[in-house]
Amino acid sequence: MKRYIALLRGINISGKNKISMAELKSCLIEIGYADVFTYLNSGNIVFSIDESNEIVVADKIKEMIQERFGLDIPVFVILQEELKDLLSKAPVWWGTDDKEIYDNLIFVMPSATAELIAEKIGEPTKELEQICICKNAIFWSFDRKKYAKANWWKKTASAGIGEMITIRTANTLKKIVEM
Repeated sequence: MKRYIALLRGINISGKNKISMAELKSCLIEIGYADVFTYLNSGNIVFSIDESNEIVVADKIKEMIQERFGLDIPVFVILQEELKDLLSKAPVWWGTDDKEIYDNLIFVMPSATAELIAEKIGEPTKELEQICICKNAIFWSFDRKKYAKANWWKKTASAGIGEMITIRTANTLKKIVEM
């Protein structure tokens, strides 16, 4: 069996797209997933299954969510080992213990590319944020106190790319990669 991580986009935010993690876990077990764990209430799922195609796994989860919860939720799936490899390639400025900086990883849905996302958002604001494209993901860090002035902060939600990405913090990823 292969170990996967699924990241659901835009659930349980401000009362919208509510999905109980306990119920989601039960649904995944019902459709044949093993060793299922959820982390936080924001759609981070770790599981094992005999499948070798991330897109097929994502489509199966998306379909199950549509049937069981009546929601059309983008789902990003990555092998746990691939995520570990990706995190090992993080730039030196990302994922540090600096509490003044907020570190995120932007996962790009398979139909888009990290380069397209970067082009749509534009240049990061100098001295407030940094980006680094790696594979089809974008390491992104920004100043916690001045985030509202950062170009990427404003545009990740408003540049017409919402359905193409899902974002997780460095701390969340460090936890789920070890589950």
